[in-house]
Amino acid sequence: MEGIAVALIGLAGSALGSILGVLASAKLTSYRLEQLEKKVEVHNKVIDRVYKLEERTELQEEKIKVANHRIGDLEKKNG
Repeated sequence: MEGIAVALIGLAGSALGSILGVLASAKLTSYRLEQLEKKVEVHNKVIDRVYKLEERTELQEEKIKVANHRIGDLEKKNG
């Protein structure tokens, strides 16, 4: 009878230890995933800003080309 009691106490201790280990692991995984999501969000904001800057650069380059053509036309006209 004592052997069974010891085995049951050992089983309960092992089960409790396993459950607590799984819960701690899940909590750590959840925390790390949350931190990763924050980093991804910051990264995505930077990428969006880069795309907007590229669009603005292209627009400015187009405006410069148009201005250069107009200057060239005026120089030909007055030259």
